[in-house]
Amino acid sequence: QVQLVESGGGLVQAGGSLTLSCAASGGTFSRYVMGWFRQAPGKEREFVAAISWSRGTSYTESAKGRFTISRDNAKNTVYLQMNSLKPEDTAVYYCARSIRPWETLPVSDFGSWGQGTQVIVSS
Repeated sequence: QVQLVESGGGLVQAGGSLTLSCAASGGTFSRYVMGWFRQAPGKEREFVAAISWSRGTSYTESAKGRFTISRDNAKNTVYLQMNSLKPEDTAVYYCARSIRPWETLPVSDFGSWGQGTQVIVSS
């Protein structure tokens, strides 16, 4: 059973940057699509970005040009570099692993989730 632990959240001013990390343990990391999602207060969880085993990437429209997802298979870690942050980026950010290995993007089925890390962007 894979375990995912996010870190790197915090309070940042608008226009600032944060890098989130998600460390995976207890499972095979490199074969799976890894994704970042977020949930703002009172809203449903939404997709932010994903990266495949072959390092193909996809982003939600609001993240394009500002966020970069990457992975280090040697460290079993996926990252989300967030630049030019806006107050509307405030949310709990979760990482997730696809249910099946060797999938190509887009992937809709994520079966393992972390506990989340809070990002607050002040105006």
